[in-house]
Parts: sequence; C-alpha cells; structure tokens
Amino acid sequence: MGGVQMGVRHVEREELRRLESKTLDARFRAILENGLSCSPFEAEAVVAAVKEVYFPFLQPSDSGGNLPGYITIVAVNAEEPAGKPVRECQKQTVHLQLHRGSEDDALLQRQGAAAFRRARLADLCQQALSQGALLTREDLAYRIFFAAPRTISRDLAELRRQQPKSPIPLRSMVHDIGPVLTHRVQIVRLALEGKTTTQICAVMHHSPAAVTNYVSTFTRCAQLAERSLQEGQIAFLLRRGRGLIHSYLELLETCKQDPNLRYHLDELLAIGQAGGKKAGGCAHA
Repeated sequence: MGGVQMGVRHVEREELRRLESKTLDARFRAILENGLSCSPFEAEAVVAAVKEVYFPFLQPSDSGGNLPGYITIVAVNAEEPAGKPVRECQKQTVHLQLHRGSEDDALLQRQGAAAFRRARLADLCQQALSQGALLTREDLAYRIFFAAPRTISRDLAELRRQQPKSPIPLRSMVHDIGPVLTHRVQIVRLALEGKTTTQICAVMHHSPAAVTNYVSTFTRCAQLAERSLQEGQIAFLLRRGRGLIHSYLELLETCKQDPNLRYHLDELLAIGQAGGKKAGGCAHA
C-alpha cells in the first residue's frame, strides 16, 4: 500500500514539474543556463534579481491580457451607481491575472477547483477595481471560472465567513465597502501621508497590486496636471472616469496647502518621472 502512495506522489511531482517548465520564469532560466552557461542556482538568482530591480517600475498595461495566465473581460465601470441596469452602464475592459503559475498548479492538484477559486476570487475583484471596473457574480461564474453562479455564491459566503473584515469589491456589494471613488482617493491620501503599501493594505483591505495601481494612476494624473492639461484631457489619456480625475485634482490642491502631503507628492513625482522616461508618459493607465 505504501508503494502505491509513493508512486502516486511521484506522478504528481512529475506533473507539477512539467507544468512549471512551461512558465516564463522557466523559459528565462533555460536561456540563462543554455545560452550563458549559468548553473541552475545562478540562473535562479538572476531571475530573482531581475524581478526585484525591474518589476516595481513596470506599469500594468492594456497588453496584460497577452501574458500567460491572464484573461480579458468586459465589466461594468466602477463609477456607475448601484441599482442602474447593467445594460445601461458604461463598460470597461480589464485584464486579470487568473493563474499565477506553479503556485496555482500545486493548489489545484492538492486541494481542487474550489480552493483555487476561493484563493483567487478576492484578488481578481481587486484587480478589476484597480482598473476602474466592478465584477459581478455572473462575470466570475461565466467569464472567469466557468462555474454556476450558485457555486460562486457559496465561495463568497465562505470567504465572508473566514474574513468578515475584508469585503470583496463586487458590484452587488459596493454599498458594503463605501463609494468606490472615495475608497480610491482614501488609498492615495494614505500614500501621501507617508504610509507604506503594507500599512495601506492592512487599513483598506486591498491587495498590494491594487494599491500600487491607484497610486500610479494618481501620479500620472499629477504629472499631466503639471503640464496644464484639463480634467477631460487627463481622463481621456489615462482612460479613467472624470469623477475620479476630478477627485484626484482636488487632492492635488490639498497637497499644495499641506507641507507633509506635498513632500510625499514630490517623492511620487520623482519616482514617476524616472519610470516614465521609458514608458512614454501616459501610455499606460
């Protein structure tokens, strides 16, 4: 009996290794090992160093849907009021990272589809919100997980039971988390007060990627405002609603009156200028 179990574990390990060999990290390591004669240890170290140095300056882009593990869907704009019929709402295209690579391969293999859905649900909703949209149960069921809406409802109920203080930003729950626009401005304000991403995540119950996206969009808004662009122009270039841009511009005016906020704004602008030379300013939103 023990030999059978060991055989099953061996097959599962081989399955995960095959899946892991088809990731971007594995491809990069193979180039380093075969093309530059790096050892596996050296290749892994180079991959880690590249991620540490360059990834913080690579902004999310509309081409994200072309990356492995990403999907592209159309969702309701986050600034549309609750209760408005979906067919009448403005829509937003969002690019979401559904599959995170080896981590999710192992999760699916060991714990199954339900555990995978529950591990990804909140983050997918945060990703959509950071791009200006709110997902619905139908989006999650029919466009992302290919499951019944009732199954998604059970997953959401279980997540609420496990983490009652971390509301998931679905369109149907927007009243539970407060106005979405105000929520984003609050996150940026915390950054301007000098709070770290970790601290903001703890206070606002958002993912690090969502917080980074909000602050990045605000920084590009500030850069464009410094070039005397008007509210409508900034909204168009950043592909964001005028309501959000208006709130960001009001926050910029507040910064001028507060030395502490102004200091951290200057820091954000300095970082944004360093990263924006390659990105070409407002090409990504």
